[in-house]
Amino acid sequence: MQWVRTTALVAGAGLLAGAADAQTKQQVTGPVATYWMSAQTQTGFGAMGGGGGGRPSMGAMMGAMMGGGGGSNVAKTLTLQLGTSRKPTGAPSAEHLPPAGLRAGQSLPLVTPNSPVGPPRQDNYMPENYKPKGKLLVFWGCGEHAKAGQPIVIDFAKVAAGQAPPGMQALAGQFGTPMQPPSPSRNTTYGEWPNDKTRTSVPGAGSLVGDHLIRGTYTPDIKFALAAQQDFLGPLNLTKNLMNPSGSGQLAWNAVTNAEGYLATAVGASDGDTVVMWSSSEAQASAFAMPEYLSSADIKRLVASRALMAPSTTSCTIPVEFTKAAPQAMVQLAAYGGETNISYPPRPDDPKVAWNIDWTVKVRYKSQTGAMLGMEMPGMGGDDDDAGVARGTQGGQGGQQGKSPFGVPGVGGAILKGLGGRLPGL
Repeated sequence: MQWVRTTALVAGAGLLAGAADAQTKQQVTGPVATYWMSAQTQTGFGAMGGGGGGRPSMGAMMGAMMGGGGGSNVAKTLTLQLGTSRKPTGAPSAEHLPPAGLRAGQSLPLVTPNSPVGPPRQDNYMPENYKPKGKLLVFWGCGEHAKAGQPIVIDFAKVAAGQAPPGMQALAGQFGTPMQPPSPSRNTTYGEWPNDKTRTSVPGAGSLVGDHLIRGTYTPDIKFALAAQQDFLGPLNLTKNLMNPSGSGQLAWNAVTNAEGYLATAVGASDGDTVVMWSSSEAQASAFAMPEYLSSADIKRLVASRALMAPSTTSCTIPVEFTKAAPQAMVQLAAYGGETNISYPPRPDDPKVAWNIDWTVKVRYKSQTGAMLGMEMPGMGGDDDDAGVARGTQGGQGGQQGKSPFGVPGVGGAILKGLGGRLPGL
């Protein structure tokens, strides 16, 4: 079988089984194998977890904020998931042979996880007499001031008693269509990388460009090539992260090539029992827990509804009302790059000829960064004129424009420790 080379094949439900045009009624079977590659580029706090996708440690975060490095680091994570309708010949075994440019080794073993033993884990278990307490304040939208009707105040005790506040139903709306990657429950046989046996990391300079081969005892050979425009997204860096004289927060970032939309979120605390959240979405129903990945179709829809910022957007002001409610907060920014879809064999032009799909490949992309609001980490991409002002204590006569919310020693550590169990991504 010759290598299948693709140009920029983006989305397109017609490439997937079951999506045959209703007018042609072309018979479609398969795919036998489905392969997903989830490629993420991380900077800031996100890069401190390493290329294996681990979460940043408290020490790494505080070290970066205090000048210990990490601000200019770039980390890349790659998640590989193979699912097929075949049973293995013998023990399940599969591997991905990547291009040398990935710099992650000659072979990435796709390990089939062991079946869980014992009762399922109950992550959300609560004691029988547990009485929730505390509040959640929800803001959304870029601008100097929050729009009318904000914040939505969610009192957990009242919600537990059946009293839902106005606007809560909108917050429960679905931000994006849930994606369904291969999994042990969806496929006869499944393999993944990284896994418990191998956690080789992808270096910051690693690239997906080139020829790929997936082979194993339960899958047809999957051969394809990725072009330069189908590589990891470039790094996303905050070029401005400061507090304006008015008290609002100011974010700016570099434009990421091939990014299709951006989303910024922030979370902080006003006291021990109140969490304050904000999203750049102009729609009230928004993603306060940042989605891992979004399909190209969802990205286009969300940009049109202004739930995501357009790919041409490179700045956002966080409203004064949020920063007053949460003087210390963590901000996250994500660039969504859509997806590449490949199938083999190609769909026959003649609708009378059945399309028997051997395999499909989906590559999805995201670039992400994170920082404490108002505190630029060493190595951030700000220009020289802004750098001293944004960092506050180094700004000399910068006045309130560069005032950092971490003027009191230990406050940064306190906010991280206090919110660590509740923040998405921590």
